[in-house]
Amino acid sequence: MGILYYGDNLDILRNKIADESVDLCYIDPPFNSKRSYFQIYNNIGGEQDKAQAQAFVDTWEWDTHAIEGYQQITSNFEGRFTRQAIELVKGLKSILGEDDLLAYLVSMTLRITEIYRVLKPNGSFYLHCDPTASHYLKLVLDAVFCGQGGDFINEIAWCYGSGGASKRHFSRKHDIIFFYAKGDNYTFNVDAVREEYSSPEKVEFKVVDGKPYKRKHELGRIPFDWWQIPILTNTAKERLGYPTQKPEALLERIVKASSNEGDTVLDAYCGCGTTVAVAERLKRNWIGIDITYHSISLILKRMEKDFGKNILTTIKVDGIPQDMNAARALANRQDDRVRKEFEKWAVLTYTNNHGVVNAKKGADKGVDGVVYFATGANTDERMIIQVKSGAVNRSVIAALNSDMQREQAQMATLITLEEPTKPMREEALKVGFYHHPLMGKDYPKIQIVTVRELIEENKRLELPMSHQLQKSAKERGKSSQIDMGL
Repeated sequence: MGILYYGDNLDILRNKIADESVDLCYIDPPFNSKRSYFQIYNNIGGEQDKAQAQAFVDTWEWDTHAIEGYQQITSNFEGRFTRQAIELVKGLKSILGEDDLLAYLVSMTLRITEIYRVLKPNGSFYLHCDPTASHYLKLVLDAVFCGQGGDFINEIAWCYGSGGASKRHFSRKHDIIFFYAKGDNYTFNVDAVREEYSSPEKVEFKVVDGKPYKRKHELGRIPFDWWQIPILTNTAKERLGYPTQKPEALLERIVKASSNEGDTVLDAYCGCGTTVAVAERLKRNWIGIDITYHSISLILKRMEKDFGKNILTTIKVDGIPQDMNAARALANRQDDRVRKEFEKWAVLTYTNNHGVVNAKKGADKGVDGVVYFATGANTDERMIIQVKSGAVNRSVIAALNSDMQREQAQMATLITLEEPTKPMREEALKVGFYHHPLMGKDYPKIQIVTVRELIEENKRLELPMSHQLQKSAKERGKSSQIDMGL
């Protein structure tokens, strides 16, 4: 059984995940590892260097969310935080100042505290990070876990050889994974993760009482705390195009080692769903949380490809709009972190998760998404999609027609939260019709779909999937399990 939560993982952990209900938690939180963290030392001496100040700005900022989080920790909101965590965060502020790194550490302290709470007494926690801030994160982990009777078990180095190199330093080719346990009786299935011995090790014998005696048993070697698991290349079969995607082999080792069949595995930053896909394959229950609908959509698409269409009937999705009030609430979110979530939800819902979302932060030129539809065995065409959450009128259709021509698309769809006017529908019909050669039908070149229709009538795009997507599915050996229509 699987549950996907769409929303802020702190809110979901606090309000929807019960105490001591999770056997294993793995997280790979977003972190901008390509930039230097050395600006923290400039804060102590005076003016922060502007170039270095960008180190964490892509994801973390000292803003109202960070200030609120800091206040919750230091005031011991609802008695949730350990004394060690409170004093640590106060000390970090005095050293780092109110900067982006502190915002990151406050965010992680809030969430690690909740993860400790939801873990069972024999539960385990793995935090995936990189050397840029691993030393700070270990302090946070010690303050939360060891401050309540938990234990640090391992610092694992995931080593890989792929990627670029610099002539200015030794090649950076590893990530850090911290392994903590909530108590002494934690699950660790050593025989499930043994590695095969090399050939020389297999034939080593010693002599006991004049007879040869095998030095090693046949199960294999207990893995070291440095793991040589290949990183996903751009051509890897697992590759989904998600920038921080991790290989299934990495998560398989963690899930096998620290959980059993029927246990519950949690990933609070589930991204493209590697953890939940591995948990499903290994017959674990799972919980995934992500703040972007793009990730929720990608996971559902991945699960359908890997396990067949019927898997979707076993997955509960929580947090997506189920009525118009919820849709309006999503459209009116003020949080900059999820500013485009309404548009993403609308595009991906209408296209059954096959659309391509325009996620650019700047002007979108009237295009919030694109979907490719098949017109022949080796041909396809494009439909552009625009989403409107405010008032709409006839001029919106005229502008969309112009955008469609500029983008050289054959069709366009307007998804609108508000009901369209009669002049809007008349203007759309004036644009004309597109004859689909495979379907043998004429479709309005500009279609208008309301959010009410998406929710209450389950209206979806009915055109056939692009042949490119069909080919991709066949290459994975799953084509018979996928609904080939959008």
